[in-house]
Amino acid sequence: MVIWRGSHVLRNPTNAELARAVGLLSPASARSVADLLVVGAGPAGLATAVYGASEGLRTVTLDSVATGGQAGTSSRIENYLGFPAGISGAELAERATIQAKRFGAEITVPAEAQGLTQEDDHHVIQIEGQPETRARAVVIATGARYRRLPVERREEFEGTSIYYAATPIETNLCRGDPVAVVGGGNSAAQGALQLAAQTPVVRMIVREHDLGENMSRYLIDRIERTPNIEVLLHTEVRELLGHDGRLEALEIEDTQTGGKGRIEGRALFVFIGAEPHTGWLRDEIELDDRGFILTGPAATPSGESGRPEGTPHRPRLFESSRPGLFAVGDVRSGSVKRVASAVGEGSMSVRLVHEYLASHPAA
Repeated sequence: MVIWRGSHVLRNPTNAELARAVGLLSPASARSVADLLVVGAGPAGLATAVYGASEGLRTVTLDSVATGGQAGTSSRIENYLGFPAGISGAELAERATIQAKRFGAEITVPAEAQGLTQEDDHHVIQIEGQPETRARAVVIATGARYRRLPVERREEFEGTSIYYAATPIETNLCRGDPVAVVGGGNSAAQGALQLAAQTPVVRMIVREHDLGENMSRYLIDRIERTPNIEVLLHTEVRELLGHDGRLEALEIEDTQTGGKGRIEGRALFVFIGAEPHTGWLRDEIELDDRGFILTGPAATPSGESGRPEGTPHRPRLFESSRPGLFAVGDVRSGSVKRVASAVGEGSMSVRLVHEYLASHPAA
């Protein structure tokens, strides 16, 4: 609940509703058409904003929640080039945001894109609770949203005992308590290592048969050297146990033997991947069977205004089935789910945007 200036009461408001109440308005809404609109301010989106603004494009960046995306919630990124001691996701996002703004990029948070149309060779983005925004080219970097654990009573414990990030804030909330981490990727490993420094025991529940399937070697080595991390391979959570909204234990099952057991856990950290945030694009561009945006040769060529009749649109490397609309980072089909690759795709996309604008004088 939010009580604003003594009399205005908001009950469970959305980000957009709260932004309107406190007077946060989109700086792009009342201005002319942007050269480049970036939807999403994770590592890929922020890199696009930095390079777009630094190369002279009027660049506007939107995000529905906060800058940094999923990477922004990571306690420590240790394999990002140039940071041998590692860097937290929040610090990396903060530095990138400052850098983008220094070059003149406009960053608006919260601003959730809800629709996409095309008008007069311009892309038009509908934004929740705000005027639509127009741009000559668009880069979609909306990433993916956390996948929820498919077990009963999950909603009962979310907000009190179930978390989707392991930043110092969450770590302090469960200091001294046994915790469980679900997932077998790098995010799960980083979370477990962060938690192990503050909690007596961390049990990793991993459905894979080997940590090496989805986890980097340096993280596997660190987990093996950490005595209070227990790894349960080929195991899944079957039931959440507790009362009054507080988690107490988990019932788990070994998927190889079928054996079941119960482990103590006052908090559950879930890192089981994510689903692409592309529902608002489903009827506008080509997506793969999982909802990720198809780009380059994988995107179905479509007709394009301004080209000779019968000449198909051949998408560039990160370009979607719609000319002038690009996708980078985790939202792109076939992308490598790493911060460095997201940053690389974002910076490369600006060059492709320049090529598109140069070949489309109408835009």
